[in-house]
Amino acid sequence: MRRTLAWLAMFGLAVFLVAPFIWMILVSLHPAKSPIPDYKDLVPSHPQWSNYGIVLFSPDVPVGRFFLNSIIVSGVVVVGQLFISSLAAYSLARIRFKGSQSLFWLFLSSMMFAGVVTQIPVYLFMRTAGLLDTLSALIIPGLSSAYSVFLLRQFLLSLPFELDEAAYIDGASYWTVYARILMPLSKPALATVASFTFFAVWTDFFWPLLATNSMRIRTLEVGLSIFKNSYGTTNWPLQMAAAVITLAPMMGVFLLTQRYFTRGIQMSGLK
Repeated sequence: MRRTLAWLAMFGLAVFLVAPFIWMILVSLHPAKSPIPDYKDLVPSHPQWSNYGIVLFSPDVPVGRFFLNSIIVSGVVVVGQLFISSLAAYSLARIRFKGSQSLFWLFLSSMMFAGVVTQIPVYLFMRTAGLLDTLSALIIPGLSSAYSVFLLRQFLLSLPFELDEAAYIDGASYWTVYARILMPLSKPALATVASFTFFAVWTDFFWPLLATNSMRIRTLEVGLSIFKNSYGTTNWPLQMAAAVITLAPMMGVFLLTQRYFTRGIQMSGLK
């Protein structure tokens, strides 16, 4: 009985959480420029799947270009952060050198500052480098993260050091130990960092708005607000279709990596 009640409670909670997304999809299938339907008319008799084509290939607002920009920026940042942060974590966790602990605490202290605090210095740097209004301005600031370094370091510390020592005895270099021994064992941690990074970059609004001016460089989060304002009044079906397009990649990544979220929280406390 207790298990049944627990399952019913979880099912009810799941329905409660999923209902807004289902509502959004159903509204997006109504004819363009129609008002928000009542609940009794929520399911459309003739679903307008063409709304998604209208949104993606709109001649006024290049939502398709926004989507491509978001894919490029998110993909490059995820790959770059996995490589750079894993190298930093490896050096801090597995290589003994003078000042390594102090350097780690310096990394850790940077997590005390909110991201918006560094936006002005980063903006000035990008302007001096002539990178504003380019995809590079959206990619370079996200290529490393103190939290990613911390998460990967904690995981690497949980692996036995005998693995490194055995490899060094066999003549392996630091790079060999990193690439062929530790990284294959760190797939759960890498997947966690990849999913966290993807969500952060995909949903970022303020920095792309600040660093870009032209339409062709905007990302989907910024483009969604532009798309909304392009009609003068809210076109709810098309607006919901644009929201579904924005949300779909995140839902896909979440479904693929959801089991790593709990593990990521656990790894944050490993010693």
